Amino acid sequence: QVQLVESGGGLVQPEGSLRLSCAASGIIFSRYRMGWYRQAPGKQRKSGATITSGGSTNYADSVRGRFTISRDGAKNTVYLQMNSLKPEDTAVYYCNVDQPGTRNEFWGQGTQVTVSS
Repeated sequence: QVQLVESGGGLVQPEGSLRLSCAASGIIFSRYRMGWYRQAPGKQRKSGATITSGGSTNYADSVRGRFTISRDGAKNTVYLQMNSLKPEDTAVYYCNVDQPGTRNEFWGQGTQVTVSS
């Protein structure tokens, strides 16, 4: 059974930082691309950052330069370091894993990030 357990969300002031974690189990971690998506109230879920099994990263324009995605194969965990947070970063952040070339894709339960003074 695949499980993605997210942690690290919360309330932070503008220009603050947070680090999200997503621990995966039930998959062969090295075969999966990992990603963080976010969904703001009343809006569609969108990709924020992804990282391939080889370590190649991709970022949405809105977060590039402020967010950093990384993965630790020994811990089966993907991270999202978020710096210089803005109120518009407020959203539920979802961990996503997918195996290229297959239909295998899984989502975490989401963690709330609120940026407010």
